Amino acid sequence: MTRKLFIKTYGCQMNVYDSERMAEALGAQGYVTTERAEEADMILLNTCHIREKAAEKVYSELGRLKPLKAANPELRIGIAGCVAQAEGEEIMRRAPVVDLVVGPQTYHRLPAMEAAMRAGARPVDTDFPEEDKFEHLPKSRASGPRARRGPTAFLTVQEGCDKFCAFCVVPYTRGAEVSRPATRLLAEARDLVKRGVREITLLGQNVNAYHGEGPDGAEWSLARLIRALAEIDGLERIRYTTSHPNDMGDDLIAAHGQVAKLMPYLHLPVQSGSDRVLKAMNRKHTAEQYLRQIEKLRAARPDLLLSGDFIVGFPGETEADFEATLDLVRAVGYGQAYSFKYSARPGTPAAERAPVPAAVADDRLQLLQALLAEQQRAAQEAMVGREVGVLFEKPGRMEGQMVGKSDHLHAVHVVAEGLQPGDLRRVRITASASHSLAGALI
Repeated sequence: MTRKLFIKTYGCQMNVYDSERMAEALGAQGYVTTERAEEADMILLNTCHIREKAAEKVYSELGRLKPLKAANPELRIGIAGCVAQAEGEEIMRRAPVVDLVVGPQTYHRLPAMEAAMRAGARPVDTDFPEEDKFEHLPKSRASGPRARRGPTAFLTVQEGCDKFCAFCVVPYTRGAEVSRPATRLLAEARDLVKRGVREITLLGQNVNAYHGEGPDGAEWSLARLIRALAEIDGLERIRYTTSHPNDMGDDLIAAHGQVAKLMPYLHLPVQSGSDRVLKAMNRKHTAEQYLRQIEKLRAARPDLLLSGDFIVGFPGETEADFEATLDLVRAVGYGQAYSFKYSARPGTPAAERAPVPAAVADDRLQLLQALLAEQQRAAQEAMVGREVGVLFEKPGRMEGQMVGKSDHLHAVHVVAEGLQPGDLRRVRITASASHSLAGALI
């Protein structure tokens, strides 16, 4: 019997990828996805634990779903992802509306859990199993070939983290670093291309720490995997995220200058420009080491657009520490960046330290974001008049308009006849708006 599945995804791109795989796993049990929670037989919340008060936001969402459960007692509600991993049985205690809790490493067991749930159980599975979950996920839908995809897709190549930054819960919710075998990744990439994908973004908590087994039995680096992926006919673009400065090896830096399909965009978080704060964060690198990496990268690919992550108000951060962060931002010149005020994560070392006063952290965040916004505007305005490749993804708001992403990951909209999702065309940029570019086909 066909049942309807609604999945709400929070957080990172890896959660988007995981949600797709969960839908495929349950698709083998007769579930089809729906965009409306009101008509679902099963609702999954695929959660993220990175942002502030992540667990409380999940409980608030469950409160909004409670009337749906009251109206339909057969509705089943599940919590997946990193909040599920962190909270476990506590979710069942606090939210009787929940029927299932599954962590990010065990969602391949969803079909068996769903069967147990239908039999009246309330299964909880937050193990870190020895088996490879990807090997247990379906290779195709039960009803036939896997559905055609849009022009872009995510591909998880590495999971987990061994860095143990003092502010981060990822090592506790995703586990130790594990890399998938290159043979399986190449096969999955070829399958995606057959289904219409032209751009793949490789995902990992520390994606450039990838060290999977290659077809030759040797350990492959991310650079070697990228070079192999670039040989796939029909795959036109390759990206990867998120990286750690300590894992940016010379072979990967060289790939940015040598592999044409590797796009000139890199997200390389630094978090702070102060060596004292970086040490307190357990980042294991200095600001100077980070800047030297940037120099090497730009020598290999001069048009590289850089993105980063920053935390302000980390416990113990002084005004001098914050000024060092501003100095680093000025030295790098980011085309895009994400910045946040520090918020404690239970169970992490930094959570036990005295916080910076909230008003001080707020002021610093506003100053940093103003500088980053200025750099982002400058980067976009510098694109005006340039010729770029654009992979079109969907119709825009205006009649005849199509929207896509440039080589540098800028959103670009073009008005032209005959454009279709999946078209990769050369475009001359004609104008810059607050969060997008306008262009004309060449």
